[in-house]
Amino acid sequence: MVVSGQLGLHDGVLVNGGVADETRQALANVAALLEAEGAGLASVVKTTVYLRHMSDYAAMNDAYVDAFGETRPARAAVGVAGLPMNALVEIEAWAHLAK
Repeated sequence: MVVSGQLGLHDGVLVNGGVADETRQALANVAALLEAEGAGLASVVKTTVYLRHMSDYAAMNDAYVDAFGETRPARAAVGVAGLPMNALVEIEAWAHLAK
């Protein structure tokens, strides 16, 4: 299953608090989409993280590690010139769903 890029949106609005809070919310959104298919973050095998500012990598990474724990999927982090809604981070995920 592929989860398209998720922003740190809650009720259609970007969360306040910077890149760490946006990362937590984006991953919560990924988790909710996976849960609707009977999976969860543990099913994620690859993510791509798009950052508006590569200087935000450490703060994003701390929130990312908190969400995934010890078993983290493969990841690429890419700096971009801009994101929808002026977001600081967008995360897409690839998950393996057992059938």
